[in-house]
Amino acid sequence: MVQTATKPRRRRYTRRDYQAFLYIAPWLLGFVVLQLYPFIMSLLYSFCNYSLGSSVKFIGLDNYVRLFTRDADFVKSLKATGIFTLAVVPGKLILSLAVAMFLNRDMRGINLARTVYYIPSLFGGSVAVAVLWKVLFQDNGIVNAYINALGLQTIQFWGDPRYALGTICSLEIWQFGSSMVMSLAALKQVPASLYEAASIDGANAWHRFWHVTIPQISPVLFFNLIMQTIQALQNFTSASVITNGGPLKSTYVMGLKLYKEAFTNFKMGYASAISWVMFLIIMAVTLLLFRFSSAWVSYDD
Repeated sequence: MVQTATKPRRRRYTRRDYQAFLYIAPWLLGFVVLQLYPFIMSLLYSFCNYSLGSSVKFIGLDNYVRLFTRDADFVKSLKATGIFTLAVVPGKLILSLAVAMFLNRDMRGINLARTVYYIPSLFGGSVAVAVLWKVLFQDNGIVNAYINALGLQTIQFWGDPRYALGTICSLEIWQFGSSMVMSLAALKQVPASLYEAASIDGANAWHRFWHVTIPQISPVLFFNLIMQTIQALQNFTSASVITNGGPLKSTYVMGLKLYKEAFTNFKMGYASAISWVMFLIIMAVTLLLFRFSSAWVSYDD
């Protein structure tokens, strides 16, 4: 007797299924309109000569060729962004870990101290903090007042290319609260038995830190490294508010270059090309960090 294959029954959607689609519809709509559509259109515009109020003209790779061969300001923005990232990311990671280790102890008022150290991160990336930093380091600001009190000459933090970018880096490093909180949480998860065993074996404080603490909290350190690198490569607010890219383009980071091309020169096609170069740089750096993470990041089974 020959058995015929039964045709699979088509699933019938119930009222609960349609309710689920209805609940996720706002997110889907926001994702498509605010993320997916701009993402695709920016890629298309990067191959076009497109300015606000004019028609779109396809020009192929001309925008990208111009970026790397004829735009001296873009090269300066790459350099400024690279220096900024190499200064801010290690500085913030080291400072946040040092403060987390200091706060990882039982002492009177420790909860208040943790709160105080976290407060600057609440205002991260805000215009108000950037303005405050600008006032503190201006020629007649508080910082120069202390410098003059020591008998030293006034330092032009915002007028001298040697100091401008470094001063902006100090602003970003100062806002280490989020990384500190995550490092503190990771430190509290390190078993005390590991430190006791290391001490019995004769390990000093440095050996315990390097061979016990760092491996145990390495996943959190790696997460902070990734997130801080991405944020540093996208920096815009502090450079825009404080120096507007000056002096002599020493703080002209890529985020500011992108903004000026799009909303000052209204060259949307050219700005889209810059945004995609930024995206590729961020993706390449992130993949590179993941590639070498296995050498120092250890995960528990």
